[in-house]
Amino acid sequence: MDTSPAPNPGRISVIGIGTRFRHDDEAGRAVVSALLARASPLPEGTRLHISDGDPARLVSLWEGADLAVVVDAARAVPGRPGRVHRLEPGGGRAVPAAGTAGSHGLGLRDAIALATALDRLPARLIVYAIEAGDIGFGTGLSPEVASSVGTVADTIARELRRAGPLPTAPRHG
Repeated sequence: MDTSPAPNPGRISVIGIGTRFRHDDEAGRAVVSALLARASPLPEGTRLHISDGDPARLVSLWEGADLAVVVDAARAVPGRPGRVHRLEPGGGRAVPAAGTAGSHGLGLRDAIALATALDRLPARLIVYAIEAGDIGFGTGLSPEVASSVGTVADTIARELRRAGPLPTAPRHG
């Protein structure tokens, strides 16, 4: 059975990457949950997604979007759990090299490379990486990462409102 999501026809995709069974790896999922729980609505055309980080699934979730915002846990050495990084690939800062970002074997950098090769990048891509402290087996975020979740959700909501009406990007068929 194919569980891959259909391409996203919405203008804005917000994608939280992670698993709830690896402590701080759940950071991206938690941000999307916080956005869902907000009293004020997000701009029309915004779709919220949870992903395990598989590159092909990520490409499917942002394909056709005018703006994609991806939130993931990140590893850093030395790290500061809860510290947030905002990256805009193609906008001056690239996603760090494989093995230095994300908490998955294959991940966001691979998804960006795949989408670039297939001409399936969103018109604009923003990445929020929250430094993880504990990605071992178990549930629940560390206090440092948990304290960053609401801040990142608020920042994303403000950024989406500031983006205003997005022009319709040409769709690739």
